[in-house]
Amino acid sequence: MPSDPPSHTSTIIDEPLKDSKGQDQHEKQRISSSTAPAADIADEKDPWLVTFDEGESANPFNWSRLFRWYLTFAGGILVLNATFASAAPSNILPQMMEEFGFGKEVATLTVSLFIAGYCVGPLLWGPLSENIGRRPVFLISFVFYTGFQIGCALSKNTASILIFRFLGGTFAAAPLTNSGGLVGDMWDAKTRGKAMLLFAVAPFAGPALGPVVAGWIAETNTDWRWLFWTLTIFAGVCLTFIVFTMPETYGPTLLVHKAQRLRKETGDSRWYAPLEVKNESWGRRVNNILATPFKVLFREPMLMAITAYMSFLYGCIYLLFEAYPIVFTEGHNLNPGISGLMFLPISLGGAVGVVVYLIIFNPRYDQVADECAPAKAPPEVRLEPTMLGAPIFVIAFFWFGWTSYPSISLWSPLIAGGVLGFSIFLIFLSLINYIVDAYLFVAASALAASTVVRSIFGAVFPLFARQMFEAMNPRWASTLLGFIALFLAPIPFILRRYGPVLRAKSKYAPSAGPSKPKISPV
Repeated sequence: MPSDPPSHTSTIIDEPLKDSKGQDQHEKQRISSSTAPAADIADEKDPWLVTFDEGESANPFNWSRLFRWYLTFAGGILVLNATFASAAPSNILPQMMEEFGFGKEVATLTVSLFIAGYCVGPLLWGPLSENIGRRPVFLISFVFYTGFQIGCALSKNTASILIFRFLGGTFAAAPLTNSGGLVGDMWDAKTRGKAMLLFAVAPFAGPALGPVVAGWIAETNTDWRWLFWTLTIFAGVCLTFIVFTMPETYGPTLLVHKAQRLRKETGDSRWYAPLEVKNESWGRRVNNILATPFKVLFREPMLMAITAYMSFLYGCIYLLFEAYPIVFTEGHNLNPGISGLMFLPISLGGAVGVVVYLIIFNPRYDQVADECAPAKAPPEVRLEPTMLGAPIFVIAFFWFGWTSYPSISLWSPLIAGGVLGFSIFLIFLSLINYIVDAYLFVAASALAASTVVRSIFGAVFPLFARQMFEAMNPRWASTLLGFIALFLAPIPFILRRYGPVLRAKSKYAPSAGPSKPKISPV
């Protein structure tokens, strides 16, 4: 048994590890998730604690740029898959109602129950990925998710279709939390904003594309089961990508693998990784996994505010799947195929948002990052797109509502939908980036908590949307939602001003202390 760590492994830490707020630890080890266990046991130099060497190929930050962009794109496709499936049945519900004999309320559950699964899944997938790694979570979740799509396609009664939709949503929730963590595993803060573009578009681009596919399946009189066979094929392709092309990216898990290798090669059992310090029973570990997202959420006022805002927007996205048929199918007498196309401007608005972000906001962030180097740019700089998108969202909802008369050209509410997509993209991208930057070490858990709450809104809003739009008519229903959006719009402006103070008091933020962005708000 060697008495000293061999020098060629270069795993000795040059200085003590800091707590979960220590920025130096993040920059030194280049890992993106919680290393809190190391802080508990490493108040001084520990030569047996395994870290990444400078330039080590096992460190995801050192992988080729092309491969990292491939993994980022693949992660975005996984999110698109999950969100595409969520609203896909909306335009084939009449066929399903005819075959199974259920009413509109039960039909709405085929969408709502899938989103309700998003409330359950993140409680497991986000924290679990911080314990066993990203790859096992992706593999497990997509194997079952693919199977549940087959179950939907073969369903013979109402109960089975509803159960399989709920279970499908539960397992589809994995990429909603873990794909954001995957980005943080590989990219520094300066590049992360660009990488997160895919994950900001997917939560509303996917639901907008689903009704388009379903609408044309209905219009061509194709059996509604083919929609779920299409989802099965899509899920199967994604599973293939995961199996053959997606390696483990979570730094602490990779360090466990390295420690295991060193113990085997040297015969010295003293090598250890931070994650291996947890001497917990499985019962306690499961409790921590399920409780962590809510601990983070309820102890962080700024995360609560962000979650409330994003949840309302997310609910509005799924509310539109009930409002659009009232405005376009019933009001303008469009067939299901053409009516499904009305959702496309939402995605196109998001695409315009991508261009605006890359041309305007990303260079501004890079400027601040350069000015702050070697320190990190304050997370509040990420809020600039939301400060633009928030008032635009309010305007777009009033615009959509008050031009939804059948006597007014459908192009007006159609364009308003595009403006909604543009504003939602800016808000989602900005706030997701803010969460990742502000809660870097527990980003997956923070995203999981946010996903659970906003999924509750996404599941509930469709249940009352049709009744509200029919009882109040589209004008006044949209006005009500517009005023709620107006009430929530100051949140990014408040966080821009007081975010540094709140982070200084946070036990989860990796960069503490007030620090002002060096550029003025938009």
